Amino acid sequence: MTATTSPTYIGRFAPTPSGHLHFGSLVAALASYLDARSVGGRWLMRMEDLDPPREEPGAQAAILKALESYGFEWDGDLVRQSERHDAYAEVLNRLFNQGLAYACTCSRKQLEPYHGIYPGLCRNAGHGTDDAAIRLRVPELEYHFIDRVQGQYRQHLGREVGDFVIRRRDGLYAYQLAVVLDDAWQGITDIVRGADLLDSTPRQLYLQELLGLPQPRYLHIPLITQPDGNKLGKSYRSPPLTEDQATPLLLRALRALGQNPGTELTYATPREVLNWGIAHWDASLIPRTLSLPEAQLL
Repeated sequence: MTATTSPTYIGRFAPTPSGHLHFGSLVAALASYLDARSVGGRWLMRMEDLDPPREEPGAQAAILKALESYGFEWDGDLVRQSERHDAYAEVLNRLFNQGLAYACTCSRKQLEPYHGIYPGLCRNAGHGTDDAAIRLRVPELEYHFIDRVQGQYRQHLGREVGDFVIRRRDGLYAYQLAVVLDDAWQGITDIVRGADLLDSTPRQLYLQELLGLPQPRYLHIPLITQPDGNKLGKSYRSPPLTEDQATPLLLRALRALGQNPGTELTYATPREVLNWGIAHWDASLIPRTLSLPEAQLL
């Protein structure tokens, strides 16, 4: 949808169509958009519709309409994860056949005492894949990377995560597998997203290494949170983005990202605000924190 291209930077925005876009979504979209466009890079659109039971009817169209009404333009065609199942299946089967993944029949109740760290109960059980999740074996290694905002992040996969799910028991593919394959397939060089996904990154680095895929640069922005500390979302009934509030909300989102738009933009069009953001974007000004209460940004 735009002619701006660069072979050295390809970014993306990948919303989940479980509801409308809200202010937290806007901050994430804006950060990824400006980070790409400020260096003449491409910005791709992906719909992470892996989980049909969670998808809200009409949400995909509403998300795209909201982004367009706020002045965003993306390159190329929209990619939907629901149309990529064959690619996921091919890699999953290869990992399973190589002994790098295995079937797990553990129930949620069985795993409750382990507080999210899988203890390897099914690792050597040899279960069949029917009515079972598929888990990836992880090494007893610490993975670390330098995030462009949050700095150095370390995680010991064996002790802090354990073997993780790459296909759910209900047959749906897990986010960790899909996102790694899609980022590589689309040639993504830079991932800009919310800090709630920071602790997923070492798992993705391991998968990239295992599959011989390139590793993107990462930038995790502070999560916009509601009064109880949880991120904005449907449970908080966060209001949807409305077209008549585009300019003030874009300016508010810029300030949340540490940028300093002037008062001359108060009556600007959304496109003019975005153009200002592209010209003045400075990722080093993004607050180096994991979360920002929405109430502080009013």
